[in-house]
Amino acid sequence: MRNLHMPRLSFIVPVYNVAPYLRKCVDSLIAQDYDDYEIILVDDGSTDNSSQICDEYASPSSVHSFTHSVEVIVIHQQNGGLSAARNAGIAAARGNYFCFVDSDDYWQPNVLGGLMAQVECDNLDVLRFDYQNVRIAEGQESRVKSQELKYEVFEPNKTPRHIDRKNEIVDGETYLNTRMGYACYAWQFILRRDIILNLKSEIINHKSEIDDCLFTPGLHFEDVDWLPRMMLRAKRVNSTQTIVYNYFIRQGSITKTQGDKGKIRKNLEDRMKIIETYSHYIEQYPSCHWLKNMQSNMAVGILTTVAQEFYAERMEYIGRLQALNVFPLSLADQGKSYIRKARLINLSPRLTIELLHLKNS
Repeated sequence: MRNLHMPRLSFIVPVYNVAPYLRKCVDSLIAQDYDDYEIILVDDGSTDNSSQICDEYASPSSVHSFTHSVEVIVIHQQNGGLSAARNAGIAAARGNYFCFVDSDDYWQPNVLGGLMAQVECDNLDVLRFDYQNVRIAEGQESRVKSQELKYEVFEPNKTPRHIDRKNEIVDGETYLNTRMGYACYAWQFILRRDIILNLKSEIINHKSEIDDCLFTPGLHFEDVDWLPRMMLRAKRVNSTQTIVYNYFIRQGSITKTQGDKGKIRKNLEDRMKIIETYSHYIEQYPSCHWLKNMQSNMAVGILTTVAQEFYAERMEYIGRLQALNVFPLSLADQGKSYIRKARLINLSPRLTIELLHLKNS
């Protein structure tokens, strides 16, 4: 039976086959300097012992030493994917604020109190916090199953990632246009409950009826699909440079599609669906140039994939993008490689694909 107390915050943690990493994740959420929250673990049909680990934390006789009272709720469901698991967590959450956490990642200790103080003092709808990339320390790979892993911070990209250094409360559209950057992660925010639940009445693409799902089930890049819907409803958004989140990059946590035409096709078509959704929002929010920039970025990726994997269908994909008014692409600064490709595509999408195809032949 659940505690009758209504917590201020709900952590929502989808869980699927992450047994070696799950305890570190949950322990990090417990090790906070704040005591008015709940942790919701959504076991999405795990086939390892993740399910049992979840139940350990929820058990009244749990051996885990909690420094304060925190309720851990476990939901067991058939495998439906990340979006379905998050949606199940949202349905069960009782907090005034929500925060998503991926179950192979973990939080820094004793940071929640400061975040909640900022959220409540400034009456924020959305607070975005900083993160760092981590990986298993060199020489530790063989110890994954032992759950005694050591991690190290690293930066996998040559180009430094965007960091928002401003401290100013703005609406969601302004934040997207001036401070968001182009990395979309649902786990990088504390969100007011009303912002999330109001998304139930949003039309998520121009063909759909009202959709009760907050994250679109079965869709790759679900955070890219979800983020503008959330942000464009927010009236008070700010950020903090505090590093809160440790984003664990491992081989099994990144979608691997090389050589699998079916997965590559699914990945490609999901990006097309998101581009279609963005076209709908661009019509609704013509002053939100972030939407056009993101859509253009995805279009470059789609045409690059078509050149490499589906060259015979190049004219079909160019036609579909033209029908969605994607061209001309935005030339907003998203890196030198993007700018070069976007300029060439604006001259001739067909020629660009042919050149990319020759380069990869």
